[in-house]
Amino acid sequence: MTRSGQPSNRPNSLRRQQLPSNIVAKEFGEVNVSNTGEELHVVFTILMEPQGQEAEGWKTGVALDASASMKGPYGRKLEGKVPPDVMADYEKKQWVESRIEDGNRVKSFKKEAYQDAIQKGYFKTTPNTVQPLAQQFTAYLAGNLDVDGGTSVIYWACGNGAEIEILGDCTESECSTLNVNGPTKVTFGETTILTPAFKHFVERFVDAKRGMYIFITDGRIDDLEEVKQYTTQLAQKIAAGKQNYVKAVLIGVGYGVDVRQLEELDDLDTGTDVDIWDYKIATEMQALLQIFAEVVDENQIVASTGIIYDDTGKIVKKYTDGLPAKVSISIPANSQWFELEVYGQRIRQTVISSTEKG
Repeated sequence: MTRSGQPSNRPNSLRRQQLPSNIVAKEFGEVNVSNTGEELHVVFTILMEPQGQEAEGWKTGVALDASASMKGPYGRKLEGKVPPDVMADYEKKQWVESRIEDGNRVKSFKKEAYQDAIQKGYFKTTPNTVQPLAQQFTAYLAGNLDVDGGTSVIYWACGNGAEIEILGDCTESECSTLNVNGPTKVTFGETTILTPAFKHFVERFVDAKRGMYIFITDGRIDDLEEVKQYTTQLAQKIAAGKQNYVKAVLIGVGYGVDVRQLEELDDLDTGTDVDIWDYKIATEMQALLQIFAEVVDENQIVASTGIIYDDTGKIVKKYTDGLPAKVSISIPANSQWFELEVYGQRIRQTVISSTEKG
């Protein structure tokens, strides 16, 4: 099973699951488990910010999904329920209209209906959950990674779904007062088109040594195949030394995150060793540092020694000449967890997710 609980298209020997961030040990970045039926192949990273030369030359960006389905997370939607008899009265007064929104036909209240429903207490405004996330990610990137100390912030999926509205470059100190309520120069988008926003960052910072771009979204992407095609071409350029390194992280927000699409980009096979996309679910993240879960130098040594045990106490792997930032092990298929012993402490990591338990 994949992280979303949906069957994987991979053959049994290659089924891979990225464990949800909220069950990953705080010392680890990402844990992936593949079940062959006889063994569990586990690949995990040690969580840390880029170090040494890998920490130099980054440009950063935060892109905020502004498609119509995101109105709720921006605090721009009313939630509640109007009693059937009141709804019938609104329709009789022609205070309700039908329209297409994000590809679906929905009933929409006119101004008179909204005012009446709010006055009578049937509706209340949704909380703005995007603004604090945008402020946190922008401040973190600007203060800890960006070579110029300023992170570029944009709205994407505006207007016809492919338009962008630029908020500007924000320093760490400016982020606490950053107002994020949705686009003001264009409307919320009719569809959710990701490619133009991705290209915007890549092309704007084409001369940057490295790029880290965060995309906050509910995961409903209408141009998924185009994004895959562009990503594959970009990865091939990076592998050939014709394009500088780019890392893009999708952050899923809202109640109906389409994890399937986020997984497809995360697992995209570009025919190279370059892995551009990662994804996290905002409510599962234990620390902003987790955006670096896949930004690791596999050859970097993070500790002088390390020992890995399976859940029976048997030594699985011993590192006497240095523990690398990325580790691959195999343990019995019925294992519940493994432990990494480093610097005199043991870090236990489950290999069973809630979907498997259920």
